[in-house]
Amino acid sequence: MGELIMSAPVAGLTSKSRIAAEDVAMLRHEVFGDGVVTRGEAEALFALDGTAKDKCQEWPPFFIEAVTDYIVHQEKPSGYISQDNADWLIRTISRDGMVDSRTELELLVHVLEQAKSSPAQLCVYALEQVAHAVIDGKGPLMLGGVLAPGLVAQAEVELLRRILHAHGGDGNIAITRAEAEVLLKINERTAQGQNDPSWNELFVKAIANFVMCSAGYEAPTRDVALRHDAFLEHADPEIGGFFSRMISGGLAGIMEAYRSPGDIEAEWEAKNRAAEALARRAETIDAGEAGWLIEHIGVDRPLYENERALLTLIKHASPEIHPALRPLLDKVA
Repeated sequence: MGELIMSAPVAGLTSKSRIAAEDVAMLRHEVFGDGVVTRGEAEALFALDGTAKDKCQEWPPFFIEAVTDYIVHQEKPSGYISQDNADWLIRTISRDGMVDSRTELELLVHVLEQAKSSPAQLCVYALEQVAHAVIDGKGPLMLGGVLAPGLVAQAEVELLRRILHAHGGDGNIAITRAEAEVLLKINERTAQGQNDPSWNELFVKAIANFVMCSAGYEAPTRDVALRHDAFLEHADPEIGGFFSRMISGGLAGIMEAYRSPGDIEAEWEAKNRAAEALARRAETIDAGEAGWLIEHIGVDRPLYENERALLTLIKHASPEIHPALRPLLDKVA
């Protein structure tokens, strides 16, 4: 951080071990009084967050609101996170590559949700925080509870879903390779655990969205493809039966998002038009994306059940499948 510039009232809080509700009211007036949150003010708030060990319940919402306002709205154009601001946020909240407080993790996710567009590395960094939690039992857990290494609980799945949805803003039509690789790492390292059923659903949807869009198929937007809703009544018997056998209740929403465009055309036709250029460009790397999937799925071991579900989805839903994928797809019905 640079040199902190604090008003006298704000500076007075640095010697206190507790931030009370009346302190937050004062800070709100000081920080938002002129309608502009500066980097110096944001850094001062980080300093207070780090020194005060006892904070009232009003502090986290105010801290998150103020710092988000600076990162997302004070740089031009408003709503677009600059590379400089993304780098600053990662430097400020990182301790050996990890966020070390729940408030700062919530800040990171909130920034992604409020921005119209953000550098891809910011979303990947957020996903990696969840990976640390579920793989190693380290780092903050925003929703509380006990971290169980090697296990993806429902709270972590919903946090991953929030992060992926948040980065689906301006132009971020499909899941990216970097995002997909974090999800694959989580899946590989937790496959032997009793993961929450919602993890399988999110994993299959997200990886299918990446692979199918990268192969030139106009897959639905990540917002449609990742949503959490019922699908068994929409899926054909073969696929619906496979998923229902794989896990009680089925994998909600997977096939609905990848059915014929006529079924959900009203919801993603506009985004598909925006994705046409991306899809055409992606067609030139079909072989590369097929090779990527082959390198990451079922390597030197039997397929995991959610990998079988993923391959079944691709096999039945994608109108164009690169020949290199055929041997892998032949492993599933």
